[in-house]
Amino acid sequence: MRVQIVARRCQIPPAIRSRTEEQVPKLARFDQRLSSGEIVFEEERHLKRVEGVLSVDGEEPVVARGEGDEFRPALDKMLERLSRILRRRRDQTLEHQGPKLSEVVSEEE
Repeated sequence: MRVQIVARRCQIPPAIRSRTEEQVPKLARFDQRLSSGEIVFEEERHLKRVEGVLSVDGEEPVVARGEGDEFRPALDKMLERLSRILRRRRDQTLEHQGPKLSEVVSEEE
C-alpha cells in the first residue's frame, strides 16, 4: 500500500511522520483492496487537523478526520475512525453473503 503524506501550512515532526508510515498500512487487514492512502496534516491557529483518504479498488474512497491540540491525538482519532469505517464495511459485506453451498447441502440431508 502506497502512503502519501502532505503537510499544509505546518511542519510534521519526524516521530509523527514515522508513526503515520507505520500505522496506515496496518489498515489493510480490514480490506485487502486498499491501494493507497493520502494523509493530510493541517495547522490552523492552535488547532491541528489530520485527514485520511484511503483508496479502495472498486469502491468509493474512505475519508476520516481527526482534530486535536497536537498532531499525535489527531492522528490517533483519524486512524480509529478509519478502522471503524473499514471494519463496518467488512462486516456488512460478510453479513450479506448467502450461505455456502456445503452448508445448504448438509442441511437437506
